[in-house]
Amino acid sequence: MTSTPASASIPTSTGPRAGRKEWTAFVVLMLPLLLVSMDVSVLYFAVPAISRELHPSSTQQLWIFDVYAFALAGLLITMGALGDRFGRRKLLLFGAAAFGAASVAAAYAQSAEMLIAARAVLGIGGATLMPSTMALIRNLFLDEKQRAKAIAIWSSAMAGGVALGSVLSGVMIEHFWWGSVFLINVPAMVLLLALVPLLVPEFKDPKPGAFDLPSVPLSLAAVLPVIYGLKKIAADNGVSPVPLLSIVAGLAIGAVFLRRQRTRRDAMISPELFHHRGFGPSIALNALATFAMMGSAYFTTQYLQSVLGKGPLEAALWSLAPSICVGIAGPAAAAMVQRGADRAHVIGAGFVTGAIGYGVLALAGTDALWTVLIGAAVLASGIVMVMSLVTDMAIGTVPPKRAGSAAALLETGQEFGGAMGMAVLGSVGTAVYRSDVKDSLGGGLPRGALDQVHETLGAAVAVAGKLKGRTGEQLLDAAREAFTHGMRIACGAGAVVLVAAAVLALMTLRRVEAAGPAAGDVPSTATDETADRGETVSEAAAPSR
Repeated sequence: MTSTPASASIPTSTGPRAGRKEWTAFVVLMLPLLLVSMDVSVLYFAVPAISRELHPSSTQQLWIFDVYAFALAGLLITMGALGDRFGRRKLLLFGAAAFGAASVAAAYAQSAEMLIAARAVLGIGGATLMPSTMALIRNLFLDEKQRAKAIAIWSSAMAGGVALGSVLSGVMIEHFWWGSVFLINVPAMVLLLALVPLLVPEFKDPKPGAFDLPSVPLSLAAVLPVIYGLKKIAADNGVSPVPLLSIVAGLAIGAVFLRRQRTRRDAMISPELFHHRGFGPSIALNALATFAMMGSAYFTTQYLQSVLGKGPLEAALWSLAPSICVGIAGPAAAAMVQRGADRAHVIGAGFVTGAIGYGVLALAGTDALWTVLIGAAVLASGIVMVMSLVTDMAIGTVPPKRAGSAAALLETGQEFGGAMGMAVLGSVGTAVYRSDVKDSLGGGLPRGALDQVHETLGAAVAVAGKLKGRTGEQLLDAAREAFTHGMRIACGAGAVVLVAAAVLALMTLRRVEAAGPAAGDVPSTATDETADRGETVSEAAAPSR
């Protein structure tokens, strides 16, 4: 790498420019990215059909949804380290095979237990695919401008994949049986298995050292309780002892895990990663961006269906509208930096743009489709600007041999940020909703009905549907107004978080740029790049570029 800091305003070329083969390989690598992000939401419309055929209990239904995210989040760090040591292409191909096989098993599951097991394997496959694709992008694009462009496209595709998954799910369920939502994955995985060996050379650390096997259960025990606790708070719409204890336990184990990583030569997460200025701030800022993205999604999805009364498929189609802006935002941010804009200022502007989006959402009433869509589009555009630039910074500042671990840390931070956004902002909105419902409907309903209405807007809609005449209409109006009020307050809180994130970005990233490259930034990258090239030819017999 040249002596220019990784966070400098104008990226400089650090290697040969990628050609048609590399860009074709990049398109192929987009397949697993889209599928993994789509699988987060692909079950949204399949649940009623699954319930009719497999008869899962309420607990099993929750595990059908959540086991995928748990396996994905818990194994990202392990899989990133494995890819660095044994080969990212090998790990990608293993993940593609596992993902494809698990998709078939899920599609033809004959019981809830089979479906839960298949979803767990899908999560394991997803944990191999995500860091492998990002790390391979780091190796395919040695020119900083091209890498920034590729990562911007990557970030936009990931953000759009969740919305696309829910739409495809609705379309498939409307025309086929529920298992078809999983079979979408199979042709893409077959294509990936066929094309990756032809287009993507192997990359790995030429001197990886021993693998720190005891850190695998430690990392799982650190990540999973925290993710579980945050998801439980979001699902229960409030803090209770069990999820709180789960989070505390996870953080305590996490402290043990981090201590082990700092004191071992064969650490799964090399301390060397944090020697590169910009890497630590990138992880934190990316988590804040995901906090905002998932926090808003918690409200907008419910608003479209339960406040505006749109059907699931219609709501999913409307939710695609902001993706048009998202597809432009990432590449536009990368282009601004390449043309001389200060990276820290563009990232700060992205956070401010997201805050403005939250501000627009905070203006919504109970009949404000376009206000919500515009607010969501502005918010998502700002967040994708941030995510594309901090992802490029995190991946670009570390040696190529550590790219898999760096990508895994970045994505684990995203999982934490997303879960935290839904838990914190969701709890704020729910607290306001419950207070408003209690004040407006305190004595107007039977005790049992009032308890249900008090829980969620969805429950209120169900109760209102059973009541006749004016009573049902009044209940529905009151519940929708209470939810919208809660959404406005939560969006105001989200805007404050993003303004604070903008200030944090300016402070930390300007300090990075002013300090220049950290010791070891310059020579290590160039050396590792060369080492990876040698490894490509000698170990994988892949054609050098």
